[in-house]
Amino acid sequence: MLDSYGRNITYLRLSVTELCNMRCRYCMPEDGICKKQHEEMLTQEEMILAVKAAVSLGISKLRITGGEPLVKPNILSICREASSIDGLREICLTTNGALLPSLALPLKDAGVQRLNISLDTLNAEKFRYITRNGDLNQVLTGIDAALSAGFDKIKINTVLIGGFNDAEIPALADLTRQIPVDVRFIELMPMTRQDAFGPEAFLPFTVVNEKLPELSPVKADGGVARLYRLPGAKGNIGLISPVSAHFCTDCNRLRITADGKIKPCLHSSDEISIKGLSYPDMIETIRDAILAKPKWHGELSYTARSHANRNMNQIGG
Repeated sequence: MLDSYGRNITYLRLSVTELCNMRCRYCMPEDGICKKQHEEMLTQEEMILAVKAAVSLGISKLRITGGEPLVKPNILSICREASSIDGLREICLTTNGALLPSLALPLKDAGVQRLNISLDTLNAEKFRYITRNGDLNQVLTGIDAALSAGFDKIKINTVLIGGFNDAEIPALADLTRQIPVDVRFIELMPMTRQDAFGPEAFLPFTVVNEKLPELSPVKADGGVARLYRLPGAKGNIGLISPVSAHFCTDCNRLRITADGKIKPCLHSSDEISIKGLSYPDMIETIRDAILAKPKWHGELSYTARSHANRNMNQIGG
């Protein structure tokens, strides 16, 4: 379905939980979140109904997010049901990787085709700092488990943070030479309730080109990342610039939060509830949300904060 600006909306990001087993500083508060009542959250039946309604309007790609989706007790059941929906050509999942050692193969068997795994540093102490409680070795083991399970096109998502991991850009990029993964460097976004970082933390994507002058551009794959490759690498380097060079004119996505709110734009405060709706009403509401998608998210910078009015764990990225 086309939105009001002629963009073909084909990509749905569905958050299945606001909960997480880590406390990443750019994503959620140190003490976690105030848990909502069970009846406030989408049920599995409502999630699948929403995906079916979205597919009827032209959605062909689904990304399952959180929070951390793998802490959801029924995550495999959600994935299996979603994978059986006619018209859905691709099912992806974004995870911090900590639970992949035991869940990578079951996810593959449940119909998940692609994984994105968050990894902001290769230093165990810094990893504990940025996640507040994470174990780097557990995530690295999870990446190995995903490769062993047969996932291809695995993407490692690294948030660029000045003064924290900018010196590690070459080492993180070198993962594409060691194993068949893409590494994507993503600009830190100035979310509304984010006070852990000063202005020096917000780096433009061009710092990666400066650190890696041997990068060669490669053909785009239809996503939002600028793609490059290191000599002899097995995977690509992706540069994603939501702050310094937004890609709103090509945005093809819609988001549904775990508590049943459609967000036509990540950085907008506009939300439309689908909780408790019938299937026909879901279709109409999703259609309205697509038509309400704004032209762009407005300026983003250290001083011009996102209007999302939620932490990232409550949106799904």
